[in-house]
Amino acid sequence: MAVDRLRIAQGATPDASTLRQVFATLSAESCPQTYNFHMHTVCSDGKLQPAEVITQAIDLGLTGLAITDHHTVEGYRVAQRWLEDWQWNHPGQIAPRLWAGVEINAQLLNTEVHILAYAFDSQHSAIQPYLRRHTTSGSDYQANRVIAAVHRAGGLAVLAHPARYRRSHQDLIPAAAQAGIDGVETFYAYTNPTPWQPSPQQTAEVRSLSDTYGLLNTCGTDTHGRSLLQRL
Repeated sequence: MAVDRLRIAQGATPDASTLRQVFATLSAESCPQTYNFHMHTVCSDGKLQPAEVITQAIDLGLTGLAITDHHTVEGYRVAQRWLEDWQWNHPGQIAPRLWAGVEINAQLLNTEVHILAYAFDSQHSAIQPYLRRHTTSGSDYQANRVIAAVHRAGGLAVLAHPARYRRSHQDLIPAAAQAGIDGVETFYAYTNPTPWQPSPQQTAEVRSLSDTYGLLNTCGTDTHGRSLLQRL
């Protein structure tokens, strides 16, 4: 599997190669004040406008982020245009790095899971079936097909909140690794505490599995509400 991930990394977009390096540095303290790789806008089931996401990211001093709306990159595209305008009008000021992202429903071990895709070419034909605002069906719904499509589009695939599903993460993470997943959302707040912090037990268990299978570790608040610092 390590050889497969190396092969995929060599064919990745420049954005994906850079993001892979960022993921390799993340810890429990990275989110939500430095990085945040899981959030939603009004383009799916969130409450923030894409411009509000970037405004908050700038105000928080985020180094990097990804908008991961369900089955659409419209929020990302709007946010990217807004960020480019902001940078043009604020020369010399530091702006956060925004990566392409999307959250895709898929089936793994007869369980519906969510796969976060990052830093892919949103115009690539392989990813198009997953950017149509709805869950796919048939073979396209299978996790290995989703992961392969993300890789063909030059991106990275991550299993979202692995301890939230009907099937145990002890089963799902090995299966996801076998299917070619690049990483897992290791640092996640399952009980939505205030202030946000990753759940200790689940983090330790997921981190152990990610180490075992040589996976990257990511973090995100999974924001659906009005603040990037909380899930709801």
